[in-house]
Amino acid sequence: MKKSRRILLLTIPLLTFFLFTGGTPKVKQKTDKKVDSLLSIMTLDEKIGQMTQVDMDALDDLNDIKTLALGSMLSGGNSEPKDISPEGWAKVYDNYQSYAMQSRLKIPIIYGIDGVHGHNNVTGAVIFPHNIGLGATNNPALVKEASHIIAEEIAGTGIDWTFAPCIAVPRNEKWGRTYEGFGETPEITKVMSKASVEGFQGKKLSDGTSILACAKHFAGDGGTTNGKDQGNTQCDEKTFRKLFLPGYAEAIKAGVGSIMVSYSSWNGEKMHANKYLLTDVLKKELGFKGFLVSDWAAIDQISPDFKKDVELSINAGLDMIMIPNGSGKKNNYKEFIKDLKELVQEGKVPMARIDDAVKRILKVKFDMDLFSHPYTDKALTAKIGSKEHREVARECVRQSLVLLKNSNNTLPISKNLKRIHVSGRGADNIGIQCGGWTISWQGQSGEVTTGGTTILQAIKNTVPSTNVTFSKDGSGSEGADLAVVVVGETPYAEMLGDTSDLSLSAEDVKTIDEVKKAGIPVVVVLLSGRPMIIEPLLKNTDAFVAAWLPGTEGQGVADVLFGDYDFTGKLTHSWPRTMAQVPINVGDKNYDPLFKYGFGLHYNKKVTSK
Repeated sequence: MKKSRRILLLTIPLLTFFLFTGGTPKVKQKTDKKVDSLLSIMTLDEKIGQMTQVDMDALDDLNDIKTLALGSMLSGGNSEPKDISPEGWAKVYDNYQSYAMQSRLKIPIIYGIDGVHGHNNVTGAVIFPHNIGLGATNNPALVKEASHIIAEEIAGTGIDWTFAPCIAVPRNEKWGRTYEGFGETPEITKVMSKASVEGFQGKKLSDGTSILACAKHFAGDGGTTNGKDQGNTQCDEKTFRKLFLPGYAEAIKAGVGSIMVSYSSWNGEKMHANKYLLTDVLKKELGFKGFLVSDWAAIDQISPDFKKDVELSINAGLDMIMIPNGSGKKNNYKEFIKDLKELVQEGKVPMARIDDAVKRILKVKFDMDLFSHPYTDKALTAKIGSKEHREVARECVRQSLVLLKNSNNTLPISKNLKRIHVSGRGADNIGIQCGGWTISWQGQSGEVTTGGTTILQAIKNTVPSTNVTFSKDGSGSEGADLAVVVVGETPYAEMLGDTSDLSLSAEDVKTIDEVKKAGIPVVVVLLSGRPMIIEPLLKNTDAFVAAWLPGTEGQGVADVLFGDYDFTGKLTHSWPRTMAQVPINVGDKNYDPLFKYGFGLHYNKKVTSK
C-alpha cells in the first residue's frame, strides 16, 4: 500500500503537467501556472539542462539531448548539416527534437541560428539587405515585413529562434560589425528594433510563422574604443544609457523574448559578468521578462577559471549559456553542467537564481506552443525562396539605395542607349553583393548557393535591347554610351572585418580610372558594409550610389538606376572625408562630414538632413 501511494504521489504532478501541455484541451491555465507546475517536478539536473545550449558541432552524442535534458541547440556561423537545403535542415532539426521528446518530461528544445539578413545558411533562401541598408530605407513597416518573411523561411526548416535583430549603435566604422546595426543613432535603432522584433515574433509567438527574436548584443558593442570587436566601451553611465539602452527598451516594449549579451566590456568589466546591467537595469529597471543567452563561448573570456566564469555569469543574470567547444575543450557543455551543479550544491549559485532562469526559458517555450507543435511545418518549407518573398527583398533593395552624387542628371539611365559597359569585381558577384553571414560565417566572393540576381544580370534584364558589355577590370569601355562600375568590400564578418583603413582597394580604384579614360559618363555603385573613403574618387564619377550589401535581389538596384523607381534612401551614418575623421557622428563638435547623417538625393531634389 505504501509503495502504491508513493507511485501515485509521484504520478500526480506528471499527470498535472501533461494536462497543462495540451493532453486535455479542457484544462486551460495561464502560462505561469504551467511553468510552475513543470518546474515543481524537475530535478536540478533537468533544470541545468534547460540552461544549456550546445552547438551542433560540439554535441558529442545525440542521446545527450535526452539524457541531459538539453534546453537548446544552435548552429553557429559555420556549423551546419552536410545538406543545407531547406529539407536537409528540417530533417536535422526534427531529428534533434525527436531526442528531446524522449526525455523524461518531454521538454522540447529551442533551436537558434544567426538568421541576420535572411535564412542565410540555407540553399535557395532569400537574402535581404544587411541592417545598414534596411536602416537607410527609413521604413519600419517594410523592415517589419522583411523580418516576418525571414521568420517564415526560418520556420520552414523547423528552426524557431533567430539571433536577430542586432540593435547595436555603431559609432566607429572601423568596427567589423557596422553593417549589422541600423545606424549610428539611438533614434533610428529604436524605430527599427521595434519593427524587426514585431516582424519576427508576429502578433503572438504561437503563430506558426512566428519565431523567437533575440536582440543583441547587450550592450554598448558598437561603442568600443577604436571600433575593436569584443573590445571595451569607455564612457560614463549617462552616455551609455543615452546611446546604447534605448533600442533595448524599445525591443522589450515590443515583447522580445530573448536578448544576447555582448562579448564587449564597459569600462573594463566584461558584460557577461555585469550584474548591475544584466539584472538591475535590464531585468528589473527595463522589465525584461524573457531570457538572457550568452554569446559563443563568451563566458570563457571572464577569467582563466571556467568554473568561476560559470558562477559569475549565472549570478550576474545569464539564463542560458551558449557552448561550442570552448577553450579548445571537447564536451565543454558537460563540464558546464557539472560545474553549475557543484556551484549550486556549494551554495555559490542560489537555487532561486536557477529557478528564475528556468522559468524564463520555459515561459518562452510555452508561449511559442512548442510543447504542442515541436516539429517542422512542412507547408512552410516549400515557400523558402519563393517569388513573393524575393519581391519584398527587391523592394527593400530599392528603398535602401542612397544617391550621393548625380552630376548633369546622369541618372536615371536611359533605356534607349545603344551600349552600356559594366565593370567592377562586384558587378557579377552574388557573394560580394550579399556580404558576410551568407552561406558561411565570413561570406565569400563569387558564387554562393542562394540564387538571386547579380547587378550585371539585372541591367541586362532591364534593357534587353541594349548591348550590355562587361569587363571586370574596366577595359573595353571605349565607345559605350555610359559605364556602370560596381566596386566594394570583400565579404567579412565580426572581428575579421575590423580595419584601420576604409579606402577602396587598389583594384577598385584602378577600374574606375580605367573606365574614366573612355570619356563617357561613369556611374559607380558601391557595395559596402559601411561608409568608405571615396572623396578622392568622386571627381572621376558622374553619379555615385551607396548600395550597401543588398543581398540576392540585385534587380532592385537596376530598378532605381533606370528610373522605374526614385531614390528614397537616406544615410544613417555620417560619411567621413578621411580616416582622420573616423569616428564621426552627428552631434559631434566641428561636424564636417563628406555627407551628413540623413543625406540622400532624389532625381529632382535633395532630401534634407535630419
